[in-house]
Amino acid sequence: MNFGVPLSAGREERRVGLTPWAAGQLIHDGHAVLVERDAGKAARFGDREYQDAGATVVYSREEAFRRADVVCAVGLVAPPELDLLTPGSVLCGFQHLAVAPRATIERLRELEMTVIGYELVQDDRGQRIILTTIGEMAGELAVFTAAHYLQNEHGGRGILLSHAPGIPPTIVLVLGAGTVGRSAARCALALGARVILLDQDIARLRAVNAELGAQIDTQLATADRLARLTAIADVVIGAILIPGARAPLLITEDMVRAMRAGSVIIDVSIDQGGCVETSRPTTLRDPVYILHDVVHYCVPNMTANVARTASRALSDVVLGPLRALGTKGV
Repeated sequence: MNFGVPLSAGREERRVGLTPWAAGQLIHDGHAVLVERDAGKAARFGDREYQDAGATVVYSREEAFRRADVVCAVGLVAPPELDLLTPGSVLCGFQHLAVAPRATIERLRELEMTVIGYELVQDDRGQRIILTTIGEMAGELAVFTAAHYLQNEHGGRGILLSHAPGIPPTIVLVLGAGTVGRSAARCALALGARVILLDQDIARLRAVNAELGAQIDTQLATADRLARLTAIADVVIGAILIPGARAPLLITEDMVRAMRAGSVIIDVSIDQGGCVETSRPTTLRDPVYILHDVVHYCVPNMTANVARTASRALSDVVLGPLRALGTKGV
């Protein structure tokens, strides 16, 4: 079976679908791996590393797509690339089809593609292993990103997210007790912030308390609590995920207007449409905008800013499913 690794395009995507090590494992299994030239460059993986692992470096975008039985992308391919896909082949990556353009979905249907959305892949225990790996990283990165944009030069409140003796702690409000939310809460607590985590599932909140103890404030998410807590928060992290569906809008524009000037919203849910009414997708090149005196960071592929770590972590967890695909077929 031929596995293709194209150079990721769109929204400054810097991650790569397979690392040289993962490519080597597939080659060891008897498959061929075709890597578009410079596909791993942004993640600091050179073409020579892929060649040393046994992969073939191809010099045209068309070849990386057309010769592949399985295309190992990271995100949904850009519209111009859809015509490069071979009908009946397999497309892997974070697809987020719930918010994809209708034209893209129709074109994939016309091509009779098998589309494997990494955000939906489950193991034998029902765990979304790929999404969990990237989600843990996104949660931590959300906290570090918030700390950066709280600084004055970025329009923030001019406060440290980490604890300073004698100074009241920064208040971080986390929406959602899933993988991203728990990871963000854990990281913010470690830095000394006061963390409030909201979710509609009491069992999830109980699990968070069992893990993080009394230092975290967990509450059931209600409209009045959202309004009250966003008004006092220095940072709001949106970490809502409903697999296969658009994220619900929990934070209204009126709530954003009532937030402290210079506070920061990190809407990790933006890859599924966002959970804040004032959110709109941004890019790594132009990641923030200020609306109602609140800094908004809404980058759908935020882990692409740590492309090498993200690519290695992604390859580690997708390798098993890809090997199974190579052995058993679709």
